[in-house]
Amino acid sequence: MRYLDVADDLRTDIASGRVGALPSEAELGESHHVSRVTVRRALELLRGEGLITSRRGAGWFVATDPVRQPLGRVTTIESALEAAGAKPERRVLEFGFEPAPPEVAKTLGVAADAEVLRVLRLNLANGEPFALVTVWLPMAFGAHVSRADVERVTFYDLLPLHGVDAGRVVQTITATAADRVDARRLGGQAGDPLLACRRVTYDRSGDAVMVSEHRYPAQSTALEVEFPAPHLTGVTHA
Repeated sequence: MRYLDVADDLRTDIASGRVGALPSEAELGESHHVSRVTVRRALELLRGEGLITSRRGAGWFVATDPVRQPLGRVTTIESALEAAGAKPERRVLEFGFEPAPPEVAKTLGVAADAEVLRVLRLNLANGEPFALVTVWLPMAFGAHVSRADVERVTFYDLLPLHGVDAGRVVQTITATAADRVDARRLGGQAGDPLLACRRVTYDRSGDAVMVSEHRYPAQSTALEVEFPAPHLTGVTHA
């Protein structure tokens, strides 16, 4: 089948060390003497194997290794990207006060109709979309935070500047699928798998001071946990 031949050629090309953008679908069709439908089947096959990705309006790209983020300590997206050798960038997409969603209000311990600061930002790695992050702050803290602040530094840098001594952080990790809006912002397609992380930050007294949700394209990041070596307390038999 012709699409398998095209996929094999591209697989060999990628294995040889090719990085960055692939030729356009039209160029691939011309060079392999096949239709665009055949090219698309080959590309979809390679995407299913995790070898390539697509970005809306930009074409097809060789997939890069995911950024690895340790779960044993609190890290920011910026520090994880820098550790991976990527250039971090942040863009604040939305900034304003609005009624807290029920679950956020419950977590922050505020009234159901209380206003909170909601910030939506896009994190980029080397100029490409890496994560969508939504942050909710109670009015007591959010009222003192400006858009310029959150464009400049992380919330973990801002907390102590406003008298908040951060304590424990609880993170819940699930999976979801991108809707049309998230897909457009992340440069993917509706239905793409996303890694969803909900993080609640508490102060030293145990009060929740920040709720955040991070959404990553599944291929962009990996969350790692390191365990201590198990102690051998006896001999087990098969």
